[in-house]
Amino acid sequence: MRESNIPNKILKWYDNNKRNLPWRKKTSVKNREYYTLVSEFMLQQTQVKTVIPYFQNFVKNFPNLKYLANAQEQNVLKNWEGLGYYSRARNLKKTAIKIIDEFNGSLPKDIENLKSLPGIGEYTSRSILAIAHNQPYIPMDGNVERILKRVFLLKKECEISKENLIKKKSFFNVSDRSSDYAQAIMEIGALICRPSMPSCDFCPLTKNCKAFKKKDFSIKSKNKFNKIKYFEANIYQYKNKFLLIKNQKFNFLKNLVIFPMNEIDKQKFKLSLNKKISIKLSNMDMKILINKDSKIKKIKGGLLLDKSNINNYILPSFTKKIFNQLPNH
Repeated sequence: MRESNIPNKILKWYDNNKRNLPWRKKTSVKNREYYTLVSEFMLQQTQVKTVIPYFQNFVKNFPNLKYLANAQEQNVLKNWEGLGYYSRARNLKKTAIKIIDEFNGSLPKDIENLKSLPGIGEYTSRSILAIAHNQPYIPMDGNVERILKRVFLLKKECEISKENLIKKKSFFNVSDRSSDYAQAIMEIGALICRPSMPSCDFCPLTKNCKAFKKKDFSIKSKNKFNKIKYFEANIYQYKNKFLLIKNQKFNFLKNLVIFPMNEIDKQKFKLSLNKKISIKLSNMDMKILINKDSKIKKIKGGLLLDKSNINNYILPSFTKKIFNQLPNH
């Protein structure tokens, strides 16, 4: 189904319908590289609408690679606060340092060197090559996968495998506007070929789409299993102060500030009469038992958080969610 006019159809749609995103604005080559790097890190596992204000604030405070490389890590994390997956912020700073030290301040133009940078893997390296360097790559994100599944009406497990989808990607052909083209395809997935209720009347690919012809728009996804785990969060409070710790115990939220926690079994969770909350974190459904104690306990590495001064702390959303569930907050 490889057609030479597919890029023209998609780019014509994009030129008339693309979103006005801050990292797309016309600027110098250096700025475009930097904006692409920052936005791609932020967009890993985070939606565009969430990223926009964070991106604008981040590039205001760290306007280029040199500023970012020389910034205090705590300052970078504070500007990332609320986006989650804080390892991305740390890796972004490390990447800025490495680009300046080893690549003369310019983003590498080949996959292997890009993948040598902290936090950059298969997908992000291809996104950077396409968007920042106008190379003929189409990064395979969920939007691109969804378009291919509908165009080819892919339903079976073997059909929706990563290997098969990569083969089917040749459907898109190539364009000399590689930067725009990669973004255009992802844009169609985000705005038109949505997971539910796709806007087929506005899609440039309906004549090529088997799902449209069959009126079957359901999407088959590979099975993802969310783990259910049980924890107790121990809330030590004295007047307006709460005890928190730097997490060295769990793989999630590593090195970030959390309430002292233990993993418990399902039976203990069920039998307790204490307040219970649920928080979804990545592929884990966390069932959390809230244990309150009015005595501040001494814990190595612990710190006292004054709730009247909470905005001065770098807190992951996870900790804020627990904090907001406490009585009298």
